[in-house]
Amino acid sequence: MTHSTHDIDRIDIRILQALQMDGRLSNLKLADTVGLSPTAVLARTQRLQREGYILGYEARLNPLKLGRGMTVFVEVYLDRTTTNMFEEFKAAVQVRDEILECHMVAGGFDYLLKTRMADMVAYREFAGSVLWQLPGVRETRTYAVIDEVKCSTRLPL
Repeated sequence: MTHSTHDIDRIDIRILQALQMDGRLSNLKLADTVGLSPTAVLARTQRLQREGYILGYEARLNPLKLGRGMTVFVEVYLDRTTTNMFEEFKAAVQVRDEILECHMVAGGFDYLLKTRMADMVAYREFAGSVLWQLPGVRETRTYAVIDEVKCSTRLPL
């Protein structure tokens, strides 16, 4: 992430909040929402992108309609006998689309993965053909989600 060279102000925060709610908001509507001219808002939005406050835009897709209705979290324990094991694991995870998130964590295990599968049969196939074949994986613990209570990418501003 690019480090900021500019402190953000109250209007920048309002721009970020509005775009977080609707990334497809037109520049004109955004200008109206924050009370600035379209030219001023465009300049601010471009600066917020350039300075790394806005990482990008994407559509949120419905996993249930797309055959990815089951969320599974996986604790991963690595065999730490190889010095570059963490780098190899991280590189291998990057190319697997089934793995939506991968976080190195402090605590009793090394990584926490978030995956989305069609069902438990698909997860079992993924575990055998992908997960357990990742570099350095010594042990995994699987947690299938029964009910997604809250899922958001919106940051409190």
